[in-house]
Amino acid sequence: MNRSIILLLVISIPAFSQRVPTFEEVISLRSVGGVTLSADGKQLAYTVQTTDWNDNRYDTEIWYSRDGASPYQLTNNSKNSSTAPLFSPDGKWISFLSDRGNKNQINIMRTDGGEARAVTHEEEGVSSYDWHPDGKSFVFVKPEKEDKTKKDREKRYGAFEADDKEFTVSHLWQIEFKPDMIDPAEFPCYEKVDSLKVKAGCKEFPKAKRITEGKFTVTGFSIAPDGLKIAFGHQPNPLINSFLRSDISLVTLADNKITPLVTNPSSDALEDWSPDSKEILFTSNLADTTSNFYTNSKLFAITIETKATRQLAKSLDEDLGGFTWERTGIYASVWNKTQRPLYRIDPVSGVHTVFRNSPDQIFSFSFSGDGQTFAFAGRNGDQLNEVFISSITNSPKQLTDLTSQTKDWNVAQSEVISWKSKDGANIEGVLHKPKNYDPSKKYPLMVVIHGGPTGIDTPTPVPGYVYPVLQWLDKGCLVLRPNYRGSAGYGEAFRSLNVKNLGVGDMWDVMSGVDYLDKKGMIDKTKMGSMGWSQGGYISAFLTTNTDVFKAISVGAGISNWMTYYVNTDIHPFTRQYLKATPWSDESIYKKTSPMTNINKAKTPTLIQHGEFDKRVPIANAYELAQGLRDKNVPTELIVYKGFGHGITKPKERLAATWHNWQWFNKYVWGENVEMPLGEKK
Repeated sequence: MNRSIILLLVISIPAFSQRVPTFEEVISLRSVGGVTLSADGKQLAYTVQTTDWNDNRYDTEIWYSRDGASPYQLTNNSKNSSTAPLFSPDGKWISFLSDRGNKNQINIMRTDGGEARAVTHEEEGVSSYDWHPDGKSFVFVKPEKEDKTKKDREKRYGAFEADDKEFTVSHLWQIEFKPDMIDPAEFPCYEKVDSLKVKAGCKEFPKAKRITEGKFTVTGFSIAPDGLKIAFGHQPNPLINSFLRSDISLVTLADNKITPLVTNPSSDALEDWSPDSKEILFTSNLADTTSNFYTNSKLFAITIETKATRQLAKSLDEDLGGFTWERTGIYASVWNKTQRPLYRIDPVSGVHTVFRNSPDQIFSFSFSGDGQTFAFAGRNGDQLNEVFISSITNSPKQLTDLTSQTKDWNVAQSEVISWKSKDGANIEGVLHKPKNYDPSKKYPLMVVIHGGPTGIDTPTPVPGYVYPVLQWLDKGCLVLRPNYRGSAGYGEAFRSLNVKNLGVGDMWDVMSGVDYLDKKGMIDKTKMGSMGWSQGGYISAFLTTNTDVFKAISVGAGISNWMTYYVNTDIHPFTRQYLKATPWSDESIYKKTSPMTNINKAKTPTLIQHGEFDKRVPIANAYELAQGLRDKNVPTELIVYKGFGHGITKPKERLAATWHNWQWFNKYVWGENVEMPLGEKK
C-alpha cells in the first residue's frame, strides 16, 4: 500500500469513529439488572435485559461468572424471561423464576452445567421465593386460586366488579427440593393411569405445603438464618393503598403459628434478619399516615424475644429501604444528591458511614455468606450499568463491559450544575452539551423533566426513555434535566417543599434554571422546548398553561387537573398528602396547582402522550388538557398508546413515542417537518 493511501486512511478514521445512534439502537441497549452472589463468594449471577423487536418485548435472562472469570449467558427462554436468580446454600444449584408455558415457576439447574427443570408446578404461578437455609426446600409466595363463585356469577350476570372489594390475596408455601427428581429420566406419577406407573417406574413430585392463611396478603418474607421461622410483611389486601396498613409477623415452620411482631399504625416494611436470628431489621413510618409519601421512613431493629426496638441510622436523611444485615454490618445504597453510595450501619451503635462511593452510583448488591465479598451493579456518570465484584477491603473489579455498546457513539457529556430558585431553594440539575460545544455561541435548549416527584436525574451517557436526547445534542442544543423540589437524594426538607406547592414551586425551579443558563449567555431563548413523563408530564402541562417562553411542550402521562386526577387515580392518598386536602375541603389548593386553571392563557404548541389504560394518571387528564387547548386554538396533538398503562413498556411503541417527540420539537423549535418512516427499517 503506498504512503498516500495510508495517510488518507489515517485522516479519514476520525470522521467515522463517532456517530449518532439511531432511535432503535438506543432502545436496543442491553442493560444489567439484579446481582446475586453465592454463599462462598465464588459464583455470581445477574440479569441482562435485551430487546426483542420480532416479538415486541423486552427479554431478561441470567448471566453467570465463576471465580471472577468472564461472564456468559446461562438461560435462554425464547418466549418469556428468566429472573430472580439465587444460589443454593451449598452453591451446587442456581434457581430462578421463569414462565416456560406454565406461568412463573421456580426452575433449577446445576451450576456446573445441565438443563433447567421446574421445581414447582403451581397453577397460579409463583410470585417470589427463596431457598431454605438447609438447601432442602424452597419457600415461595403465590396467589390464591380464583374464586369459583366469580366464574359462576359471570355465567349468569356477565362481568362486573365492586370497586376496591374484589382481589386475590397471596400466601406463603413451602416445597421440598429433591435433587434426584430433577433427572429428566424420572417421570411423574399419574393418579388415574396405573399402567404408566409400572412402565416408567415413576416417582411422585413433591407437593407444596401451605404455611400461612388468613385475611391478609403476603408482600414479602425473609427466612431466619437458623431456618426455624419466617418473618413476613403483609397488608389487608393487595390494593396499592393498603401499604399504609402494612405490618410484620412471624411464623414458626414447626407448627405454622403466626405471631404479630411490628404493628405500627402506618406502613411497616420488613428488611432482613440479623445473622444470629435474634433480631429483625425493618423500616417504618410509625404513626404517620398523612405525610409518608414525602417524609423519611425510619430504620429499626427489633429483638424477637423481648420485642424491644432501637432506631438505627438516625441521621441518614433520606427515605430508607433496601437493607441487608450481614456478619460485617448492615448495608444499603441510598441517594446522596446525584451520587448513590453504599452505606454501612453499625448494628450496635446505629451510626452510618459511607462504605463505598466508587463508582458514583451503586444499585443492586449482594454479599457472600461471611460478609467478606460483595458484588453489585453500578456506574460512573460516563458509563452504563456494569457488574463489579470485590472483597470488603479491596477496590472492586469490573466484570462486564456493557458501556462498550456505545463506544462509537456521540454520547451525552454530563455536568451537574446548581442555581437558586425563586424562593431561595438550591436546585441542582444535569446539563448536557453537544460534542463540539462553543462557549461563545447561544444554543437552543431542551428541558427534560423526570417523574416521581421523588425521581432523580443523574449524569449518564445515554439519557432517553422516549426523548431523543442524543439526537438533539447532535443537532446542536443544550439539554437540561432539573432535579426540582421533591426529587430524591436531597433530604426530607427538600422533598417537603412540594407540599401545597405542586406545579407552582416546580415551575420556579425549572424557570430559574432556564434564567441561570440565559444569564450565563448559553442559550437562545427563542428556541426552547420542555417535556417529561408522569410528574414530569404534569410539570410540563403546568408550564404550557402558565408560561409562553417555550416554543413546544410534550406532556407524557401528565396530570392536568388535580380534581380529575384525585377521583380517578389508584393512589388517592398521594394527592391528599401533598395538597393537604380533598377537593371538597379545599377547592382553592386544587385550582392553584392544576394546569387547567390557567388554560385560557395557554399558547404553546403541546404534544400529549398517554397510555390507554393508565390507572396512575388516568387518561381523562389527557383528554381534558387536549380539549382545553383545542378550544383555545393552541396547536395540540393527543397520541394514545393502545394497551399501555402508565409507562410505554414495549420497544415498538417506545420507538413510536420517540419519533412523535422528534417530529413535534423539530417542527416547532427548528421549523422542520419530519416524516415518520413507515415499514420495516432496512
